[in-house]
Amino acid sequence: MSGTTTPTSELTSQYSTQVAGDLARNVKEQERLTGEVEALQAQLTALRNDHTVLVKIEQALGTPSTSAPPVKPRTATPTRRKRTTKEPSKPRQTMAKKSAAKKSSARASASPSASPTLVSLVRTHLARQSAPRSAAEIATALGTQHPERTIKTTVVRTTLEGLVAKAHAQRTKQGSSVFYTAPDTTRPKAHNEDPPS
Repeated sequence: MSGTTTPTSELTSQYSTQVAGDLARNVKEQERLTGEVEALQAQLTALRNDHTVLVKIEQALGTPSTSAPPVKPRTATPTRRKRTTKEPSKPRQTMAKKSAAKKSSARASASPSASPTLVSLVRTHLARQSAPRSAAEIATALGTQHPERTIKTTVVRTTLEGLVAKAHAQRTKQGSSVFYTAPDTTRPKAHNEDPPS
């Protein structure tokens, strides 16, 4: 009888050692994953707080809402799914184009009481000036007149160049500086003038 108990106790000892090692690895893995989950939860909480702040800023600026609602937490842990076929990329592009079209049409169909475009603000500002102004001066003046808007000098400069291209503004250089004025309405446009004889 003692011969059969020895192999059984050795086998039990081996299993006990293996199970103890497996349990230790399991506990370490649980601790590692718990740490990762807590870190991800902290990141998610920070992102949700940022989202709330950004939505409030967007509302304060009075701009049309472009934000998506915050993602609600999932109650069940999702399982990984394997893709059996590759999804075509065209439907995603089409969805993005449709989304962009909806946003632009929403802006275009905004009520007349909505804030004026930057182009109209710049044109109006130039028409009121008696002296040439730089893009930085115009951006500063418009920023002061419209504190609810974020007006950047680079965007104003691009807008001014667009107006110059359409002959709705004039550009002059003084040294290395560029200045803009409203178009000179006293002189007829070049394409209306007769060629010299």
